[in-house]
Order: sequence, then C-alpha cells, then structure tokens
Amino acid sequence: MKTPLRDALATRYDVPADAIREVPGGVANRAYALGDDLFVRIPRSGAFEKDLLKEAAVIPVARAAGVRTPAIVDLDTTRALVDAPYMILERVHGTDLVDTDEPGPAFWQEVGSQVTLLHQVDQPPHGVAPDDGGGAPDVEQLAADGYLDPGTANWLRSCLDHLATLIPRDQRVLLHGDLAQQNLMAQGNHLEALIDWGDAAWGPPGMEFAKLRLEHVVAVLANYPHHEGLEASILWFHLCWGLSNLAKGPQPSQRHWTAPPTSRLLGVLRFYASSPPAPWPDLLEKPSKKPSKKAQY
Repeated sequence: MKTPLRDALATRYDVPADAIREVPGGVANRAYALGDDLFVRIPRSGAFEKDLLKEAAVIPVARAAGVRTPAIVDLDTTRALVDAPYMILERVHGTDLVDTDEPGPAFWQEVGSQVTLLHQVDQPPHGVAPDDGGGAPDVEQLAADGYLDPGTANWLRSCLDHLATLIPRDQRVLLHGDLAQQNLMAQGNHLEALIDWGDAAWGPPGMEFAKLRLEHVVAVLANYPHHEGLEASILWFHLCWGLSNLAKGPQPSQRHWTAPPTSRLLGVLRFYASSPPAPWPDLLEKPSKKPSKKAQY
C-alpha cells in the first residue's frame, strides 16, 4: 500500500500505520488488515466496483439470517481517500482452507448449517441478479476441437441430458456464489465465517455447491435440507463447468482448486472412484452397450 493511503487510513480508523499490512490472494479486491480488528477491501479496477456494492447489500441480509460473516464497519463511496469505493469490515481471526490441514466432517456439517440459513432468505437483496449458472457446454464442439473423443462426447451429452430431467427448474435461493476453500475461514475444526460476497446471486441451490469438492459436498449436505434433484443439480454443474474449463490454458499461481482446466472433471472421477453413497452412483447415465460383431475371417 502506498504510504499516503496507508497514513490516511491509519488516521481515519485510528490504527497505527505500521499495523496495516496487505493480505495477498484476492482476485477482485486488494485487501489489507488494519490492526487486529479491521479489514479493508478495495476493488482492483472499476470492473469490480459493482461487486463490492453488491456485498454491501448482501452482508446485512446474510447476518440478519444468522450467517456468520463479518459486519460492515464503513462503506466509503466518496473516493476521497482512494479512487474507488472501499469497505471496512470486522476482521476474522482464522485462516482459509487453501493451505491448511483438511478439516473433519463436523466442519463441513457446520458449513451446511450456515448455507441452510442463507438459502432460507425469501427474496434477493437489492443488486443481486438472477443467475442460472449458464447452459450446458457444446460437447460436440469440444470433440471437434480435439478436447474429447466423439464417443466420450456422446456419453457426456447423454449424462447431461439425463441429469437435466432430474432437476426442478423453479427452485431459486440466495446464493453466496463463491462457496470455496478460500472463502471459508476456520480455526481448527470450527467454521469462523463465510467471506467474500461479490458473486452472490439468486439461483438454483445446486449451483452453490459447484466450487466444493464432491466429497466435501456429501458432508455439507448432511446438515442441509433435502431438495428433490439436488445431487443431480450439483453434479450437472460440476460436469458443465468442468467441461467449459477444458479449453482454457494452464492457470498457474491460482489458489482455488478449480482453476486448472481439468481439476473439476478429475475431481468427479476421484469422487466416483471412492464409492460415494446413494444417490450419487445412480446419477450418471450408463454407457449403452452395443452388441459386438464377431470377427469375419
């Protein structure tokens, strides 16, 4: 942080200047700890400013629903200190899950309880737009471009079509939108807070779980109300977003596990190789078996 901005924030929020330090890793925002109790988020560019303002609308609604997320201390849109709106939040004392030991099932069940509270909000806050997560990818085009063989493309198309028949189309809830390891703050095996609401949306429940590994999703759903077709919807999003990533190049230095182009699809493979519980084994369409032709001599 440049010295004039650091000094201005230190003066305004009564924090020693040498107690202000950058917290790396944010894609949309520059983030700084202001001493022990405060945290500031500043959009990296104008393209991300609307997401910060969305957060300002969603956080009070989430907190009112009982979701553990830091309270907003100040929202400054005057551009007097910096040429961008910025937000001051209560600081969470914990670590995200990217570089920490894997928490146990109790942690993920806690996540399920928190997501349940969020999904019970009955209407979207101001500035939260509907989002259906996008349509199914063009697997035939992926085959034509050499990312899939034609047989696998046909099978994937049948899987996606089959899953689509199992998913109710009228379910919409308030989504965190980026429920991922970097946004789950923990102390040991305890969930401290959900953070980063810039991707919040009004959309299908299954979309919420598309950024968690499927083995974690199973534990989360243990404390989440059953919805008809929920697992089918979750798997549909994992496959669709995984296939859509195939044509992307390598993504070095990204902290989230879904960044590399094959991670989601390999995650589905790993999950199914672990003998998952019902109803997961029956969700994928079985490849049709064509009668083999005997060799002619």
